[in-house]
Amino acid sequence: MKILNLYACLGGNRYKWDEVADIEVTAVELDPELARLYQERFPNDTVIIADAHQYLLDHYQDYDFIWSSPPCPTHSKMMKATKHNLRFYPDMKLYEEIVFLNHFFNGKWIVENVNSYYEPLIYPQKINRHYYWANFRIPNIKIKQLDNFSKAKRKEVAKWLGFDYEGKNIYIKNNHDPAQVLRNCIHPEEGKIILETALGIIRKQNINQTELF
Repeated sequence: MKILNLYACLGGNRYKWDEVADIEVTAVELDPELARLYQERFPNDTVIIADAHQYLLDHYQDYDFIWSSPPCPTHSKMMKATKHNLRFYPDMKLYEEIVFLNHFFNGKWIVENVNSYYEPLIYPQKINRHYYWANFRIPNIKIKQLDNFSKAKRKEVAKWLGFDYEGKNIYIKNNHDPAQVLRNCIHPEEGKIILETALGIIRKQNINQTELF
């Protein structure tokens, strides 16, 4: 199964995928340091340092399953609540990818983002801390959430996720929170169940197709 993992970060969503199926993963991440850490964790994946938004447009036909997690800061409730009086237009690449995948991609796909400060322009499935847009129904995944998640320390978030990264703290752009990179990660169990669901649908469709002949 060929999977495209866009905006891969540390690969929280991908962490348990090998338990689900025999997979071939291409991960796209723009930040070189995050890409390096991802490659260390998943040495068999193909890791590409590139603009994931453009890579999707150029290569979507090469994959069976696509997971995309576009940057969330301009959609996050935290952006509106900040004390620094920062204001940005919501990044519409999120919705561009949803519309594009829905109309042009023949495989199973999922786009993930945080719960936004505004009413979503395209209605998502809401699972725990995330919005998910997909062309399949995701089960109601129950994962014990971390108390006071937005203020939890790096070690607390790492313990909740079940993994950390070695070395000094990584800061994304102007964010100076040492836990933020880990907060951006999907819980591995959530990522596993979502892939299991998509794969189950794909296998069932293949069986149904075979039974026609």
